[in-house]
Amino acid sequence: QVQLVESGGGLVQPGGSLRLSCTASRNDFNIINMGWYRQTPGADRALVAVVFSDGKIMYADSVKGRFTSSRDNTKNTLSLQMNSLRPEDTAVYYCNAYIEVGGRATEFWGQGTQVTVSS
Repeated sequence: QVQLVESGGGLVQPGGSLRLSCTASRNDFNIINMGWYRQTPGADRALVAVVFSDGKIMYADSVKGRFTSSRDNTKNTLSLQMNSLRPEDTAVYYCNAYIEVGGRATEFWGQGTQVTVSS
């Protein structure tokens, strides 16, 4: 089994920055894609950014130019640098990964970390 452990959430003022990190508990599996989703009460989880296995990165339109995601395949870590934060970025942020387990791509989720943007 693989666990995704997130860190870095918290409270920040509008216009501020936060950096989230996600680390996979094992490095003997092939991680295909890694990404970030966020969820607010009553809403579905929404994609924030995904880093594909070929290195390409896709961002939600709402975060383009403000958020940057990067992946270190040697350490099985994923980060999300969030700048120019807005109150509407307030959400629980989840790390997501598709990992090859037993020849199949299996989806894993982190436990979530709260990001609150408020003055």
